Amino acid sequence: MKTFTEVIEYLFARLPMFTRDGASAINPDVDKTLLFCQHFGNPQHKFKSIHIAGTNGKGSSSHMTASILAAAGLKTGLYTSPHLVDFRERIRIDGQMIPQQWVVDFVNANREFIEDIKPSFFEVTVAMAFAFFAEEQVDIAVIEVGLGGRLDSTNIILPELCLITNIGMDHMNILGDTIQEIAGEKAGIIKPGVPVIVSEKQEEIVSVFVDKAAAGDSPLTFAEDVYTVRQSERKLTGMDVAVEDVKTKECHVWHLDLAGSYQRKNIIGVLCVVDSLREMGYTLTEEQVRYGLSHVQQATGLRGRWETLSTDPWVICDTGHNEDGIKAVVRNLTTLNFHHLHIVMGAMKDKDLAHILPQLPKHAHYYFGAPDMPRAMSAAELTEQAASFDLQGNPYPSVEDAYQEALKAYKEGDLIFIGGSTFVVAEVLTNHS
Repeated sequence: MKTFTEVIEYLFARLPMFTRDGASAINPDVDKTLLFCQHFGNPQHKFKSIHIAGTNGKGSSSHMTASILAAAGLKTGLYTSPHLVDFRERIRIDGQMIPQQWVVDFVNANREFIEDIKPSFFEVTVAMAFAFFAEEQVDIAVIEVGLGGRLDSTNIILPELCLITNIGMDHMNILGDTIQEIAGEKAGIIKPGVPVIVSEKQEEIVSVFVDKAAAGDSPLTFAEDVYTVRQSERKLTGMDVAVEDVKTKECHVWHLDLAGSYQRKNIIGVLCVVDSLREMGYTLTEEQVRYGLSHVQQATGLRGRWETLSTDPWVICDTGHNEDGIKAVVRNLTTLNFHHLHIVMGAMKDKDLAHILPQLPKHAHYYFGAPDMPRAMSAAELTEQAASFDLQGNPYPSVEDAYQEALKAYKEGDLIFIGGSTFVVAEVLTNHS
């Protein structure tokens, strides 16, 4: 295979993908990831790392952390998933995507081995990221868990520290039916002796993290015991967040270029990561932390988190796709002033919509479209389910058709919101970036 396009088409077509195939694409252990990494010298042991898991907030927290580390002059790797527009978004160093030729060479060099062990798409991308970070000799890499934690392919690293963000009801068909079971899977990234920070102190699952950390003598910090968010104020360039130190009562106002209200939960976890790294000897000045937090999008390429796509027409998108994520979206919507709300929405077949649809505003008009993948719920079925919760709208042949209809209906002073699924946002960004 000579071209990047050929290689990506090969990976998409040849390997099982969770985004396309659902739970059947997930191997029930990390064995193939370990086998693949052993094949080229265990690169996961050749760089320092920070491991980040959670239901909501792990992506934003990963990008904020990477932005701060890069601002401090550290050569910083960042592995995240899924991508929105370009496969290479998953693997970055100091915000720069992995070169196309590197991807081509890696797949060609390992194609025979890939055909032999038959890893999943995600397992290949994890191994690729680790090999790239090792070859480029990054100072540190921020590694975002794909799904769960305990059995996730990324869980073969021995990180400097772990961060676990919000835990919510998502992927229950894989992770468990209760929040305690899901928290147990996320807590699976905790390693013996490795510090762990939990962003949000959710009383019903505190004991899950306490017990897991105690079993491995891992220092545990709940961010809410260290910092309290006193207030936040939306600005043209993002959001100002006033954070108070619980012990000293000192208050600092941090500017984020990410505007979603849910960043209030994420920032205190990230600030605890900074504190922990400082205790390990990393030099992270207040000025560097400020710069990192205020330049996350520029430094890392993060997209799709309460992102304004245009102001005329006024279009906002967000990748929130589970109960807690949708609740955060609705909270953000209530802070805005508009005449009529148009919502372009799609969903996956394996989502528990009975917990998501009741959260959505009934006064909006909905434009339902199915992302172009087998896992997607049909627009007709989504329309029918939405109607049972008094959400009124129409099905369209595609996400793009749904978006175009919303644009036609738009009048000055209205708002178009795009969401419900990462892949709905991805299709709009792909078609209009």
